[in-house]
Amino acid sequence: MPGLLRGMARTAVIAGTATAVSNRVSKRQGERWSEQEQQQAVQAQSAPAAAAPAPAQGAASSTIDQLKELGELKAQGILTEEEFAAQKAKILGG
Repeated sequence: MPGLLRGMARTAVIAGTATAVSNRVSKRQGERWSEQEQQQAVQAQSAPAAAAPAPAQGAASSTIDQLKELGELKAQGILTEEEFAAQKAKILGG
């Protein structure tokens, strides 16, 4: 009997540990998804503002300012590489 109880206790400990780890992983994954959704919402709100042309102060300086702003958004992780390339093409007229 002591062997049987020891085996049952070991199984209970392993199952409890597995459950705790699984719960922590699920919680972290849920938090990451929540953060990604928030970032996408911010991108959706920021993208139209980034695509809007700056006030006309001269074509060259306006284009440079837009490209700088676009580069900053990409560096901050707000824009993906694809979004950056698409907006850059729009600004450069190509």
